[in-house]
Amino acid sequence: MAQKPSIPKGTRDFGPIEMAKRNYIFDTIKEVYSLYGFQQIETPAMETLHTLMGKYGEEGDQLLFKVLNSGDYLKKVSEEDLQERNVLRLQTKLCEKGLRYDLTVPFARYVVMHRDELQLPFKRYQIQPVWRADRPQKGRYREFYQCDADIVGSDSLLNEVELMQIVDKVFTRFRIRVQIKINNRKILAGIAEVIGAPDKMVDITVAIDKLDKIGLENVNVELKNDGLCEESIAKLQPILKMSGTNDEKLATIKDVLKDSKLGLKGIEEVAFILNTLKTFKLENEIQLDLTLARGLNYYTGAIFEVKALDAEMGSITGGGRYDNLTGIFGMPGLSGVGISFGADRIYDVLNVLDLYPKETINTTQVFFINFGDKETAYSLPILKEVRDADIRAEIFPDNAKMKKQMNYANAKNIPYVVFTGDKEIEAGKVTVKDMMTGGQKQVSSEELINIVKKGVVI
Repeated sequence: MAQKPSIPKGTRDFGPIEMAKRNYIFDTIKEVYSLYGFQQIETPAMETLHTLMGKYGEEGDQLLFKVLNSGDYLKKVSEEDLQERNVLRLQTKLCEKGLRYDLTVPFARYVVMHRDELQLPFKRYQIQPVWRADRPQKGRYREFYQCDADIVGSDSLLNEVELMQIVDKVFTRFRIRVQIKINNRKILAGIAEVIGAPDKMVDITVAIDKLDKIGLENVNVELKNDGLCEESIAKLQPILKMSGTNDEKLATIKDVLKDSKLGLKGIEEVAFILNTLKTFKLENEIQLDLTLARGLNYYTGAIFEVKALDAEMGSITGGGRYDNLTGIFGMPGLSGVGISFGADRIYDVLNVLDLYPKETINTTQVFFINFGDKETAYSLPILKEVRDADIRAEIFPDNAKMKKQMNYANAKNIPYVVFTGDKEIEAGKVTVKDMMTGGQKQVSSEELINIVKKGVVI
C-alpha cells in the first residue's frame, strides 16, 4: 500500500473557504496600504546566505532554512570535514542560499540593488511567505505570510505616526480590538546604561522581550545567567514593573534616564509619536510599554507590537525603525521604518472571534442547473449576461441527476439556483429559487440580475 502523503510540520494546506478568508485579509491590508501611498514589490523566496546571515542575531541565524546547493552538493566537502562534523563549516560548503526569514532584510537588499531607480522616500508594501525553522505551536508556523510596509529615505517621525494610523485602520476594518504597544530601543539602551550594564544591552532586551511569556522571575534568572550583577538586576525591577498612563510613564522614565543622553532622545521620539497620535483619536489604545524589546538586532529607534484583546494569541503585528540596515549592504546612512502584519495569526483571530463578513466566504452567487443540451444552449447566453453584470455564476457541466446538482449547490452555499425547462424557454424566462427560503419565481434575465445583485428574498 502506498504511503499516505503528508506535509511538513508547521505548514498548512488552504482550501477554497480558507483562501477566501485569507484573500479578505490580504485585500483589506492592501487597500489600507494603498490609501497611504505605498507601492507593492516582490522578492525571491530564496536569498543568498550572505544576504541573510548575521541580520537576525544568533537565534535567528539558527532558524534560517538553508537550501542545499544543486547538483553534487558534497563536492566541496572533504572526508575530514565530514568526520569533524562542524555544522557551521559544513553549512557554508553545502549551502549558498536560504529561504527568507522575513521581508525586511530582502527589502533592504532590494533598495541597495535598485537605488538608482527609486524615488526617496520610498514607500513599499510586500505580501509574501517567509520561513523559520521554529518549533511549531499554536499561532506559530514554519511557513507563514507577512504583510510588510516600509518607508526608507526619511528620518521624520511622521512616518511612525502614519504606520500607527495604518495599524489602527486595518484592525478597525477587521473589527478586532487590539492594544498597540510602543517603545524605543534608545530608551532600552539608556536603561542598560543607567543600571551600569551598557555592554549587556542586547542580552537585556532579549531577556525582557520574553517577559509576557516566561514571567519576571524567569527573566531575572536569564539576566543573571547572561552576566548581569545583582545590583543591575535590582535597578531594573522598578522599570519592569512600571505602570500608569503614557504621560506618567514618560515622566517617570525621563527622571530615571536624566543622565543618559541617548535614553532622553528615545523618550523625546516616543513623546512626539504619542502626542501627535492624540490628535487623530485612534479607535484602539496605544500604550507605552517599557518592557517591549523585540529581539531583532536591527531596530534602532521606535518599536511597535500589537496584541489582540479578545483572543489568546501572540503578537499579530510588529515593527520599528532601523537606521543602519542598508549599511550592511554598502549603502550607509539610509533610515527606514516599517511594520509587519502577521496574516496567519490574524486569520486565526478572525476565526476565533467569527468576524469574517458573510460575503467573504460565499463564492458563487447563482447556479444554473443542467437539464440537457437544449436547456443548456438556452441557459448559456443568460449565464453570460449574469457574468457580464459582475455576478459570480456557474453552470453544472454534466447532465447529472437533479439531486446531485442540488447537493453541489448546497455544499457550496450558493444562494440562488436557476432552472430552465420547456416552460421557461417558451416564455423566454428562467425560474430562480432562493435556497434559504425555498421560494421560487419565473423571471426575465434582467429581473434575475436585479434579484441576485440586491439579495432579494423570494
